[in-house]
Amino acid sequence: MSLLIHGLRRAAAKLASGQLVWRQCLRQQPRTAPSRVLRSLQARHASTDSQARFARYFTSSAVPPDTVATAAVNAGSKAGKKAFPETSSRSAGYWLIGSAASVFGIVVFGGLTRLTESGLSITEWKPVTGSLPPLTQADWESEFEKYRASPEFHLLNSHMDLEEFKKIYFMEWTHRLWGRFIGLSFVLPSIYLIARRRVTARVAGHLVGISALIGFQGFIGWWMVKSGLKDDLFAPGSHPRVSQYRLATHLATAFVCYSWMLLVGLRILRTSRLLSSPASAQTLITALKNPALTPFRRYVSLLSALVSVTVLSGALVAGLDAGLIYNEFPMMGRGLAPPATELWSKFYCRKEDGSDLWWRNMLENPSLVQLDHRILATTTFCAVLALFAYSRTGRVSAALTPNARKGMLGVVHLVSLQVALGISTLIYMVPISLAAAHQAGSLALLTGVLVLGHRLRVPKSTIAILQKRIATAAKTR
Repeated sequence: MSLLIHGLRRAAAKLASGQLVWRQCLRQQPRTAPSRVLRSLQARHASTDSQARFARYFTSSAVPPDTVATAAVNAGSKAGKKAFPETSSRSAGYWLIGSAASVFGIVVFGGLTRLTESGLSITEWKPVTGSLPPLTQADWESEFEKYRASPEFHLLNSHMDLEEFKKIYFMEWTHRLWGRFIGLSFVLPSIYLIARRRVTARVAGHLVGISALIGFQGFIGWWMVKSGLKDDLFAPGSHPRVSQYRLATHLATAFVCYSWMLLVGLRILRTSRLLSSPASAQTLITALKNPALTPFRRYVSLLSALVSVTVLSGALVAGLDAGLIYNEFPMMGRGLAPPATELWSKFYCRKEDGSDLWWRNMLENPSLVQLDHRILATTTFCAVLALFAYSRTGRVSAALTPNARKGMLGVVHLVSLQVALGISTLIYMVPISLAAAHQAGSLALLTGVLVLGHRLRVPKSTIAILQKRIATAAKTR
């Protein structure tokens, strides 16, 4: 009997031990189940803090440590590929400045195309196949035949032969080819910079906007040329030309595109320069926060708007050939202005009640358009001189940084040169060389004002990055 009792006790002890092991296995089994591991990994894959929680969770389970590390590295690399950088590459800034220089060049060449009466030589718009000029004699004859059907040939160039036509054709073809080059040389690098995350999200938005504007500019160019190919747009005996409204729109879009490229490029390069020297950057930011510079900064913004309006009035002068009348300065005939009956002529009205008298004369009457441009140009010149005098007096002179002071002086030189070119162009009855230089001078003056305004400001995003880096450097010390 004692042997039986002893055997039952040993069996019970073994059974209890086996149940304990079995229950422990049941407790551990769900923690090693692959499905729960994967679901937990997917649910916590979004942030770095989540990765740390993964590591703490799986370290206490049966998942190997190297699996946890691999998952964390993969999550970090994917997040890094999707995020835009904090600052843009300096190469992107230089590329934008180069693109702006190319736009500057095509604006000047476009002025030459208009002055040589070459803009209407190509009567079709072929964005792709038009990249090649006529290659055979038959192709040249075909293009010349299309030009013979245009109003410009009948009213102005009926004496022109094929060799003379080739000269004006190549001027317009080069202008269009240059425009295509600007589009490709901007859009393709923009795609690369955005895809490779070489620019910030804000700059990426600017690149997309500029690319769209370049494409729209090509459409506006053809829309402008098309206006000069219709007989119904010309009064009997008038000189064939494109619509002055469309010409002004085309020029204004080019100026906006140029200014956009220039300012974004300058901002990238300045941010990179400031971040490379936090101490000097902090000094500059403190200097620009001086309250004495607030009104000066506002006046520079108003000056840029005034220059832009003056440029648009010059486009109306060019579109109406208004520079070919009253070729004297400062007089216009017997006085400083033509007679009122000439300035406000009902000839330009299209409504019987004359309700469009004032605005149609301001935009379509060559005499009044030239007078408006003279008034705006003189106002711009006086505004620059007044701003220069203001920058050299009182607290403003002490608060201005050396670069801003040089920029202000540069604007004075540019506006003086532009006034001299404008008067010379008028007196000598719009020679091609002086007229092209005058158009280039307008864009150069706008550039000077934009650069001056740029030197008076530091973007808030740059200040935030700089403060963050200074704080980080202070913590590590």
